[in-house]
Amino acid sequence: MKTDLVQQTQNILNLIAKRDLDDDEKKQLITETVDNFNEYINPGFLKYRKSFSPDYVAVEWADSGSTFTCVKGVEYIDCLGGYGIYNVGHRHPKVVKAVTDQLNRQALHSQELLDPLRGYLAKILADLAPGNLKYAFFTNSGTESVEGALKMAMLATGRRTIIAAVGGFHGKSLGSLSATSKAVFRKPFLPSLHNMRHIPFNDLTALEQTLSCLQFTGDDAAAVLLEPILGEGGVIVPSDDYFPGVRRLCDKYGALLIADEVQTGMGRTGKMFCVEHWNVEPDILCLGKAFGGGIMPAGAFMGTEKLWAPIFSNPFLHTTTFGGNPLACAAAIATINVILEERLCERARTIGDIFLAKLKSTIKPYTPQLIVEARGKGLLIALEFADTDIGFRVSKGLFREKVLVAGTLVNAKTIRIEPPLTITLEQVDNVINALGKVLKEIASELKPQLLSEPISKPLPINILQQTVLSRQL
Repeated sequence: MKTDLVQQTQNILNLIAKRDLDDDEKKQLITETVDNFNEYINPGFLKYRKSFSPDYVAVEWADSGSTFTCVKGVEYIDCLGGYGIYNVGHRHPKVVKAVTDQLNRQALHSQELLDPLRGYLAKILADLAPGNLKYAFFTNSGTESVEGALKMAMLATGRRTIIAAVGGFHGKSLGSLSATSKAVFRKPFLPSLHNMRHIPFNDLTALEQTLSCLQFTGDDAAAVLLEPILGEGGVIVPSDDYFPGVRRLCDKYGALLIADEVQTGMGRTGKMFCVEHWNVEPDILCLGKAFGGGIMPAGAFMGTEKLWAPIFSNPFLHTTTFGGNPLACAAAIATINVILEERLCERARTIGDIFLAKLKSTIKPYTPQLIVEARGKGLLIALEFADTDIGFRVSKGLFREKVLVAGTLVNAKTIRIEPPLTITLEQVDNVINALGKVLKEIASELKPQLLSEPISKPLPINILQQTVLSRQL
């Protein structure tokens, strides 16, 4: 061994046990973290951080509520929410207690005996989910949930063609990546899953034409896989008649409707599940991200009894080692309890409406020269800029003002605002004030004519940012 790994690992365990570090320990932690990322994880991520952040070596250390703190002691308002995992806040005490209580008795299950929490959680979801959704399979992440949903749809229908939306994002494992629409993610791995069709989002005519053509050629669709709101695609909210229309067309052509609620579920948009805004019942519902309460990796996909029937005779047709483990189930049960008890769905609607109204008011002097619009539903909000460089500048400026945001993975001109549903009105006002300050600075830096007429062509961006756009965003 190159180093004494016993001593090395013990030193790290000692670090984990500490709540506070002295100045020398902080400097050492930052240096070693940067070196480890550069040498053993991916140096490209450090280059990305240098391009988008005024303090690229910010090393996170602690979190609570709607904030996180770096090792230097600087507290940031979290408007990224770990890409949507902190719906009940950072380290909610009830979720932490549930996981700790379970850990003190048993961590993982035997795989062979009956584990009670998995059964309890499945029953809770059946009571909670819309319509006749009843049976659940538990996973470790959203992409695993989508993978399972695709398999289940093919198994139940005997068909192989899947329809997904342009601008949709469903994960990066091979099957779900096939449904994800952005070329830079897909091209290196093509051909992946065969018989995948991508159509415009929020376009019922395109959907019916595609379903009709597939029926004519004998390639009938097994399922239509959609996010209720395109999250990574730029927080694109469909018209109110879209999902009811999708449900009608799926029924007409015998296709299943898979709702990918990995990002929109668990109260994020003001309902427990986003499809409930339109009173639509999907055939399969996928969960992830916030399902584990920001404490444990957890996901699930659900279906009706009829849909699940093909695996009754062979329950080992789709399995997982860690999915539905006792710790994850404890976290998910506590998360559901918190969302309901603290009325976080209602809170997401109320705070979201206030936040969006304040954002629209703040950006109005800079529209459309710098910003196209603010949009969203509940606390899934986006700011779309006239140019990618402006988005970079805003993200960087907000980070300087102790507010964390980030771009969406499919629409690089858009930054998301996806805070914990526990964010306070005072914190919302702090974010609004920071945004106003940053926009004013950017506007003053640009040529005067940009404030009198819309930007007609993209502002120049540096080579590294262009690389990030083409390869990462």
